[in-house]
Amino acid sequence: MLAKAMSLFLLGLVRLLTGAQARWYGCPPKAEQRIYFANHQSHADLVMIWAALPQELRSITRPIAAKDYWTASKLKRWITTEVFNAVYVDRAHTAEQDPLEPLVQALESGDSIIIFPEGTRGFAEEPQPFKAGLYNLALRFPGVVLVPAWIANVQRVMPKGEVVPVPILCSVTFGKPVELQPGEDRHDFLARARQAVIALRDV
Repeated sequence: MLAKAMSLFLLGLVRLLTGAQARWYGCPPKAEQRIYFANHQSHADLVMIWAALPQELRSITRPIAAKDYWTASKLKRWITTEVFNAVYVDRAHTAEQDPLEPLVQALESGDSIIIFPEGTRGFAEEPQPFKAGLYNLALRFPGVVLVPAWIANVQRVMPKGEVVPVPILCSVTFGKPVELQPGEDRHDFLARARQAVIALRDV
């Protein structure tokens, strides 16, 4: 009950501050297994894209969260575990550990996931080059639909150094699914996937 109440509270708060508008271009909001991949400019990206999804998709979609940041306090850990049902990724993994393993487990269990292929936040207008994780997941799970997304303005809600959020109209634009082509190499696929995200910026 507490997790549900917190979910409704956060959803209302995020929508109050940002509008959390979802715009669907090229694909409808459909309850199928998907990997949503988006640009990354703020810790609020996770919350923003979660809030933009309709309830029937939020219930089956798990955002990826950096373990070191989102477990730094008991409250953050509780929210990401109990409310978002997040998948934690350890950015300080050892060479023996596969950083994709938690994502693989989530996909194998039938969940959809939200990932940020840059791997870390960027501050330029365009996303940084995508890391190999999206390609490796696409290769391993060919039946999962890959949906690009552009998150607009969320970095302005909580400018660097500020404590109080600033209400700004934000949106998440979801685009046409991207498919890994037979024989397509990693570099070409990641460049194409990144461009699919950038193309949504001005839609």
